[in-house]
Amino acid sequence: MDRFEAMRTLVAAVDAGSLSAASRQLNIPLPTVSRRVSDLETLLGCPLVVRTQRRLLLTEAGAAYVASARRVLDELAEAERAVSGEYRVPRGELLITAPIQFGKTHVAPIVHEFLDAYPEVTVRLALTDGIVDLVEAHVDVALRLGHLPDSRLVARRVGTLRWLACASPDYLARRAPPATPVDLTGHACIAYEGLELWRDWTFAGPRGEQTIVVRPRYSVNTADAVVAGAAAGLGIAYVMSYQAAESLRDGTLVEILRAWAPAPFPVQIVHAPRAQLPVKLRAFLDFVTPRLQRRLRGVAAIVDGVRAPDDRPT
Repeated sequence: MDRFEAMRTLVAAVDAGSLSAASRQLNIPLPTVSRRVSDLETLLGCPLVVRTQRRLLLTEAGAAYVASARRVLDELAEAERAVSGEYRVPRGELLITAPIQFGKTHVAPIVHEFLDAYPEVTVRLALTDGIVDLVEAHVDVALRLGHLPDSRLVARRVGTLRWLACASPDYLARRAPPATPVDLTGHACIAYEGLELWRDWTFAGPRGEQTIVVRPRYSVNTADAVVAGAAAGLGIAYVMSYQAAESLRDGTLVEILRAWAPAPFPVQIVHAPRAQLPVKLRAFLDFVTPRLQRRLRGVAAIVDGVRAPDDRPT
């Protein structure tokens, strides 16, 4: 029995949820997957998994063994990368995560340039609006918008964004612009939400932060669809500055309530702490940082340079 292959197979089966899913993921026959797990159980003298019709469940001993197996396999992979030259030249695979719209608009174009510059590096770019555990998911680097809940991560700040309220000139011609955030309750609003409701819009003003609960006339679960709805005159949208920048520049949207805009929030490149960074990761960090900084400065120049209606608080 190849113990390392058996350990990899067991971990893959646990992560995939079943032996058959692991078989498909590893592209090996199902009997081989089953035999490797059984061989481990025979070697250890105890059951590691409980096979049910729906999924694979770990026994108490299995949970402890899988946790140790992950550490061993990670250390083995680290040693193999070091020997193969990953710590001497940019080489190997990078797994990168970013929010969906931000990733499509600003991260993917930089990744394209990076791949041209470093032909021996491959990239898996996973776009998701969920918060991914970098260590558990083996993610090399992530782009995060906002303050970090996990202080253990190593972060490199590359700029800021902010939330803003906006509407089309056509809508504002038909409806008087809101003078204060409270006035939004009398307007048609467009919410960024799907199965879960998200209707709390936060503003800052002379009396401190205030949250307005809106009742949207239109809700949709992608930011670009929110912006498109606002540009079509359906109502007022509350989006991040990078999402509205192009529409503000071409005049299809106008920012409102700028004096009540909340404080900017950071955009950061984060990765898990390591004793030694692989060259491929250092190369990507050094490559993406100045380019993303330029892009975010460009967003700020567009958004802050566009004249807004005189909505100073009274």
